Amino acid sequence: MNFTSYIPYYKRNLLLALPVMLSQAGQVLVQQVDNMMVGSVGTMELAAASFANNVFIIGLALGMGFTFGLTPLVGHAWGSKDHSLSSKLLLNSTIVNICFSFILMIVMYSISFFMDRMGQEAQMVKLAIPYYRVIVLSVLPFVLFFTLKQFAEGIGSTIYAMFITLSANVINVIFNYLFIFGKFGFPELGLLGAGYGTLIARIFMTAMFLLVFTYKNPFREYLVAAIKCQIDIKLIRKLFDVGWPIAAQILLEVLAFALGALMIGWLGAIPLAAHQIAIGLASITFMIATGVSSATTIRVSHQYSSGNYEAMKKATFGSVHLVLMFMSVTAILFYTLRNQLPQLYIADQDVIAVASQLLILAAIFQVFDGFQVVILGALRGLADVKHAMKISFISYILISLPLSYTFAFLLNFGPAGVWVGFVVSLGIAGFLFLRRFNSLRKGIQ
Repeated sequence: MNFTSYIPYYKRNLLLALPVMLSQAGQVLVQQVDNMMVGSVGTMELAAASFANNVFIIGLALGMGFTFGLTPLVGHAWGSKDHSLSSKLLLNSTIVNICFSFILMIVMYSISFFMDRMGQEAQMVKLAIPYYRVIVLSVLPFVLFFTLKQFAEGIGSTIYAMFITLSANVINVIFNYLFIFGKFGFPELGLLGAGYGTLIARIFMTAMFLLVFTYKNPFREYLVAAIKCQIDIKLIRKLFDVGWPIAAQILLEVLAFALGALMIGWLGAIPLAAHQIAIGLASITFMIATGVSSATTIRVSHQYSSGNYEAMKKATFGSVHLVLMFMSVTAILFYTLRNQLPQLYIADQDVIAVASQLLILAAIFQVFDGFQVVILGALRGLADVKHAMKISFISYILISLPLSYTFAFLLNFGPAGVWVGFVVSLGIAGFLFLRRFNSLRKGIQ
């Protein structure tokens, strides 16, 4: 393979990906600072945060994933220079996503009344429920932010989302500090304070993006045109056709990881706190990969619309090269520093010992996770989303969950057994996504 021919694609992909990578990584990094703050309060609080977040992320993934269908549709319209269609997509997707968010929040809040029946420690559940209810209120602003973000990415703009997210991260840390520890006259709320910090930061993110769309071109031009548009039922159906399979695919993956965390919670607060540390560290590097994946979706949708299929292929595999290189480096770091990294979160030696074991598996996890999300980004760029949903069901539900349970409980591997299921399912998903992409690519060339 002639890697020098990919150099222009590395540069273009990174140019698009860098703002997304910084915003995504910055957001997850702040979440890890949250975990460190909560972990300094106590092991039970960190375990409660893990439990609440793993229940919460199931619903959030559904709402957030539904917005992802907007990017390839806007990307195709932008590539075809159909600005009228882009404006119609902005209006209709915003209306649909706001309505969906309200329904989602009601369902998610209702789940809080059943969290004491999920096999977790009673003290941990008591701490988790109020925190969970507060962050459920952040679903609407977060989904609206992602609607605007996905539209912006569809027209090839990623810089504003980066600045807004990084600014919101600072606000999140400040209010977490004030509310968790009760500084400068604020009430000392512990874990609940982290929930209020998250809610405030997500409202800020949406407000800032609305200002960008109000005052900055070309967003203002699209917004003005969108206001003059009408609700288009056919276009809403198109948004559903593309958005629902993406939402379902993300939901299936998140569901497997969330249920895996619940399994670890059956083993006690210490394993669950250790899992929160390991998955938190893995999520930092994963956000780098999702930034590259988002850039791949944009590049593939634009090249596909213009009929440049060779550039489409090289844009995809250029992203694969970048992510595999980065994830290999982080895998080495995870393994080498497996005993030191958990100490950033907590002083409990029992938690640190379990987390260091999980980081060995997280090192392998990195490579498979980065690979599968980039190829998935390419499939989204082609708006080929239903097949990806089926692959996710096979990989994350039919393979990951039974495998995790078998290794964790029947073979007595404990929390590491759950992670075995994670690693194997990601590897299988990546292979099947790649096979699907190659089949589509060969069919259109």
